[in-house]
Amino acid sequence: MNDQNHSGPDAAHTRPEGLSDKTVEALGKLSEALETVERARGRLYDLHQLIGHADLMLDDAVDLLRAAGHDEEAERVETELLGRNVIAGRWTFQIVEDFDDGYYTVFKDLERDARDKLAQGRRHLFEAEMKEQRRTHGRAGHEATP
Repeated sequence: MNDQNHSGPDAAHTRPEGLSDKTVEALGKLSEALETVERARGRLYDLHQLIGHADLMLDDAVDLLRAAGHDEEAERVETELLGRNVIAGRWTFQIVEDFDDGYYTVFKDLERDARDKLAQGRRHLFEAEMKEQRRTHGRAGHEATP
């Protein structure tokens, strides 16, 4: 048996001395919330790319409508929809930039600052402790560290 199977998490994932269970839990919840925002951010980028792709597809739709003799419909799509703002004054790239520069940056900074101040910058302490409780010591595939 490997000594690593019996050892605990590495120093970066070990609770600093004096850090309470409630603080570890609170930092874990803050980290979980950030992870949820990261997922939402991905969906925002999905929106950005999907809307951009759809807007480019409108070129073909306009051409096909004209080729089929539907000039009025083609004109409406071209002038009312093609290149239109998704929300007032903004294309999706502007929404992404506003989100990244505002809410997302503040969220990431506050989460990191809390970890730095309260847990010496250590990440995922809650999960590291959960892993330590749930893994089978001495069993292959259950090692504490890589």
